[in-house]
Amino acid sequence: MKKVDTKKLVGVALITAIVVVLQLIGGGIRFGAFSITLSLVPIVIGAALYGRAAGAWLGFVFGCMTLLDAAAFFAVNVPGTIIVCLLKGTLAGFLAGLVYSLVEKKSVTLGVALAALTCPVVNTGTFLLGCSVFFLDTVKGWAEALGFGSHVFGYMIFGLVGVNFLIELAVNIILSPAIVRLIKAGEKAQIKSV
Repeated sequence: MKKVDTKKLVGVALITAIVVVLQLIGGGIRFGAFSITLSLVPIVIGAALYGRAAGAWLGFVFGCMTLLDAAAFFAVNVPGTIIVCLLKGTLAGFLAGLVYSLVEKKSVTLGVALAALTCPVVNTGTFLLGCSVFFLDTVKGWAEALGFGSHVFGYMIFGLVGVNFLIELAVNIILSPAIVRLIKAGEKAQIKSV
């Protein structure tokens, strides 16, 4: 029988709660059509501290929370909305954990920074791919209505994700390595004092 790692279980549960709260609060911070995703930072932190499976779980929870803010897409394609929301979060968390695990032996800070880069890129990339697969006709209509004409992919980059993605990327790259460094330093200090 496999031993349960209580510290990991509690850590992942706490970070899961943080993802939920940040997604609920972050829904009010908007640049353009969509809200800023603050939840990617704890996903990266969880993936770095507890591994790929934890990253995937946290990303899945984030994906579930994004379903609450996906009314425009639900109106077009319910299964497509569910697939895109759950897949983008789960892949972002899993791949952030994978990137971290591949680099951490050389440099923890570099590993977290690359995971922090990977998470929003995968999240946004999967969203754009999902828009192309499930919602292209609707997005074309939005692009035309906003003066992009037939430049639907330009609209997707600049109208749907542009500023949001850049802010999410910057926040991730700045906060994730700093927070993981502080947590790991705290763990080392705690071990020394015992």
